[in-house]
Amino acid sequence: MEFKRFNNVYVVRLDKDEELIETLKGFCATNQIILGWVSGIGAVNRVALGLFETKTKRYVAEELTGDFEITSLSGNITTMNGEVYLHLHATVSDLQHKTYGGHLTSAVASATAELIVVSVEGVVDRKFSQEIGLNLLEFC
Repeated sequence: MEFKRFNNVYVVRLDKDEELIETLKGFCATNQIILGWVSGIGAVNRVALGLFETKTKRYVAEELTGDFEITSLSGNITTMNGEVYLHLHATVSDLQHKTYGGHLTSAVASATAELIVVSVEGVVDRKFSQEIGLNLLEFC
């Protein structure tokens, strides 16, 4: 991974075989980014996308393998229990231009991923909601 900073905006490049979520979490922790948003594109060969089932209050994820383009990645950066918390969604497409999307659970770069990370001054935490079954934004 390499990056360049422009005030509160970071342009980040992930390299082949890097896992996107773990790399991004480490990047945010190292650079003290605890509030912000992420957008990106790239190429992956393994990606897990999920959907939250409201009735069962659980994520159902499916791992896809093969060549995929990240046609859109977006999400936010907050904290939970004092640690960086990423909430990312992605849409990927295959060679036949079929698209798959949902909550991004993991992704491994097959060539590269290009991300824009915007850091916002402030803190927004998350707290688990028993009623909903999700880690909801908590404004302090």
